[in-house]
Parts: sequence; C-alpha cells; structure tokens
Amino acid sequence: MANPRKPPQFFTPPDSPFQVPYDGTFLVKDAPTGPGKNAPNTAECREQLEQLTARLDERQRVLYAQTQYAVLCIFQAMDAAGKDSTIRAVMRGLNPAGFQVFSFQAPSVEEYAHDFLWRATLRLPERGRIGIFNRSYYEEVLIARVHPEFLTRQHLPWPKDHDGLWEYRFESIQDYEKHLVRNGTIVLKFWLNVSKAEQRRRFLDRLKKQEKHWKFSEADTAERAYWDTYMHAYEDCLNQTSTPWAPWYAIPADNKPYMRLAVAQILAQTLEQLDLHYPTLTSEQKAGLAASRKRLKKES
Repeated sequence: MANPRKPPQFFTPPDSPFQVPYDGTFLVKDAPTGPGKNAPNTAECREQLEQLTARLDERQRVLYAQTQYAVLCIFQAMDAAGKDSTIRAVMRGLNPAGFQVFSFQAPSVEEYAHDFLWRATLRLPERGRIGIFNRSYYEEVLIARVHPEFLTRQHLPWPKDHDGLWEYRFESIQDYEKHLVRNGTIVLKFWLNVSKAEQRRRFLDRLKKQEKHWKFSEADTAERAYWDTYMHAYEDCLNQTSTPWAPWYAIPADNKPYMRLAVAQILAQTLEQLDLHYPTLTSEQKAGLAASRKRLKKES
C-alpha cells in the first residue's frame, strides 16, 4: 500500500550543487554567493543560456499541448538580488500564452482576512502552464518573522509571543506543496543568494542612475539593519521546507549571468525528465482530420 503522506514522484529533482539538502543541515554561511573557480565566464553563460531557452521553448510547447502537468517556480530573495531580471532572462523565449507571472506585494485587506496560503492558491498555474511567483506565501515565514508586528493585521488566534506559529506554518506549507504535487504541479523553489556587499553595490547603482530610482525606497536600506535576522529566517525556512517533492535551490546571485544560467539549467532538466508528449488522437479524431483535408482539397 502506498504511503499516503508521501506524494507520487513525477520527477526527480535535478542534480545541482545548489540544491538544499532535506536533512536540515543547510547553513547560509556555507552557501556560495558567487560562481566557483571553474564557472563559465559571462560570455559563456550568455551563450549557454541562449541554448537553454531554445530547449525550454521546445518543452514548453509540449507541456502546453498535453495539459497534464503544471510547473510552479517560486523566487525568494533579499532586495536587489535579481528576481525580476532572472525571470525575464530565463523566460524570454517562451510563448506568453503558456506561462504567467505574479508578483506578491503587501497583502490587501481581503487577503489579510484569509489564511496565509489563500491568495497564492488563486494564482496557481493551470495545467499546461509554467507559473512564476515573484515572492510568495514564503513571505509569511520570512518577513513576518523578522517583523512580527505585521501579524497583528492577520488577527490570528495565537499568543502574543507567537510560540509555535512558524513550525505550524512550515507544516502547512509542506502539506500544501504535497497537495500540489499530488495533483500534477511540479514545484521548484529558488532562493537567489546575494551577499550584503553586492546588495550595497546594486543599491548605489540604483541611486546613481535616474532610470533606476523607481526601484529604490528608503525602506530598502532600513531593512539592511535586519540582515542577520533575515539570514536566520531563510536558513530555518529552507531547512524546514526543502523536500524531495518541492526542493529549494540556493542560487549564487552576485553574478547575474551565472545566476540566470543556473536557474535555466534546473528548469530545463526538470521539463526534460517529465513524461511529456503531444496528445494522441483517437480514431474518430483522425477520421475528422481526413474529412477536413478532403474538403479543403476540393476547395482548391
């Protein structure tokens, strides 16, 4: 008898040096933020990414036609890590009809009135599509943990010290992602691991260039004071929620071309191991095609 707590494995998470282990041993301090010594240079990264986007386009066509699986890619990161540009670079060759992107901002009054997974459920990708979450329900165990004052808006039936809340939310997330996988949604989660020094450099670059001023707010620099607290929250979150059915990947984010290539490789390998094929027509459908072909030939 199958284990009802273990979802079926429609895919095996691609081998990657950046995959977060499932045994709770992940340490932020040991996770690289930049490419290793033998990593491809910028030109090579861009060339390889071009080749990967062609592979992604081919597989997405079949995914869209088959309508059996959905793919959900979740991106979490500190500010200026490069979520927007990575999503744009990796997905630029795909048919817009086959993927969708949602950026989660501060919850609305209506969203605060529901459980913390509700608004994400409304935006899940349909079968046949790739869905992108730029931030996600993980904000509720990250920013809400760093700033627990935000929880007062949720009117939770919890003590003021929120003892046990994060463990319960981690459990809810695991169960939620099991439910998605059981129903054919492949879940890939990317933490873009930018260093504090590189974030500072990118902030200064935004302040220098007028066309980037819209990306910056004073709150961005204020949050740097909580850097260590955020790193603790990320470490616990990734250890608690990286699973064989919904793995986390801690992607080095200090070098953007390398980061984009690493994400594209994982997504491409995932799509290529799925049992994807164009739909097979029934004998009645084939007969209908033959009849249509005959009518069209008569017109000519």
